[in-house]
Formats: sequence, structure tokens, C-alpha cells
Amino acid sequence: MTQTPDSNEPVDFEIDLGAVEASADEVELNLDFGDDLDDIGEADDLLLDLGAEPEPAPVADDDALDADEEAVLAELRETLRHQIGDWYVIHTYSGMENRVKQNLDNRVKTLGMEDYIFESVVPTEEVTETRKGTKKSVTRTVYPGYVLVRMDLTDASWAAVRHTPSVTGFVAHANAPVPISLDEVEKMLAPAALARAAAAATGSKPRVRKVEIADFKAGDSVMVVQGPFAGVHATITEINANSQRLKALVEILGRETPVDLTFGQIQKV
Repeated sequence: MTQTPDSNEPVDFEIDLGAVEASADEVELNLDFGDDLDDIGEADDLLLDLGAEPEPAPVADDDALDADEEAVLAELRETLRHQIGDWYVIHTYSGMENRVKQNLDNRVKTLGMEDYIFESVVPTEEVTETRKGTKKSVTRTVYPGYVLVRMDLTDASWAAVRHTPSVTGFVAHANAPVPISLDEVEKMLAPAALARAAAAATGSKPRVRKVEIADFKAGDSVMVVQGPFAGVHATITEINANSQRLKALVEILGRETPVDLTFGQIQKV
């Protein structure tokens, strides 16, 4: 800390313990829900905007797909083109996606709806999760609270899906469910298709998975336990999972000062 010749007030300063790389893009679902909409007898169907869907999970070589991955996506695209039925999105309670799929699949068999409801899918992706300093590969639901259903829409098939336990409604426009485009379906199913192909391949270069931090998030209050700020409370403002570093605000002389820290230097309060 220094003082100016004309004042006893301390001069503000910023401490930088190292450069932090720019954060990797995170998958984000752009949902634009309007006012409550009336469906075919219900009043809680929703409007889904998939216009800003992200591309499939990042891959090596500046996110460029190699020839094998391009072939996987081409096969997925061709399969979608030749399937019967349209793809719809249903809304579920968050965390109940796999249970809804199981309930719906069983319900289709019980009601004999196999000729109208063909398939249900929970879109997933493979990520590398860091928890307590340990990295682990996990399969994560890409769109929490949503399940894809391929079906021919009739009054009976609509009722079979709509009345499945933990289903809260179809994603709809105006007063009726609306199918999503094959391009949107491909984007939602691509991460899982690429992951399955990578797992089945032998001797191929593994895809670079997105890295996520399970222990901390922006806004958390933490205690600095190592380094020059040990014993000081801090508030996390930015996390870089790939470099295992973060930015935080610490209070010095009554002022919040940004600092760069590693995960090993902090603990949750």
C-alpha cells in the first residue's frame, strides 16, 4: 500500500496472482415461456424456444469434428429423416426425466399404444466433473425438466403421454402441442450419439469433454485458507474449470478487491 503526497487516504490497488483463461462456453437452454396456454383440455402447456440451441459438446482441434464424428452425425441425421412420427417435447418435474421415460414406456405397453407412441428419449451428454479436486466422467441430463417423445399425435396418444405420472404438460404453441424440427432434434441428440460412438470405438482419439466444477459456483462465500489472503472471506465472481482457477472479491481495508485464486486455496464457509 502506498500513500499520495497530498493525502493520507490509501490508494486502491488490484492484486493479480496469475492469469485466468477465458471461461469455456457453457451449455445454455434458451427457454422463452409466455403466459399460461390452454392445451387440449389442460391449462399448463408451455412454449419452448429452441432457436438458440448450442452446438454439440466441445471437441478437440478447436471444436472441429473429425471425419468419424461427422459420419456419426450424418448417420443420426439420416435415421431421423426416415423415422415415422413427429418429435414432441414434454415438460416434467426437474430430476424426474428418467422416471418419466420409464413410466411412459411402461404405459405405452399397458395401453397398447405402440402404433402411436414410438420412442421416448432423455437427451444426455458426457462431462468431466471435478468434485473435491477429483475428476470423474459423468452422464448428465442436457435439458433438465424435458423429455423427447416421437409419436403420432391423436387424442388417445396425447392423453397417454399427458397423464403419465410426473408429466406436467406438452411444450405447445397456442392451444396444441407442436412438433419440433429435425434440426432441433439432431442438436439435442448429438452429444449422446457422439458419446456412444466414442465409447464403442477402439484406438480412436477420445473426445475432449466439457469440465465442470461441482464444489463451487459464482456467488459462493468462501474462506481463503492458503496464500497471502489466508483467513480472509471472499466471494467467488468467476470460475474457470479448465485451468482450475477462479476470481473472487476479498475485503481489504474496507474495500472489495478482486484476486485470482486456485481451488486449493479456498474452502466453503
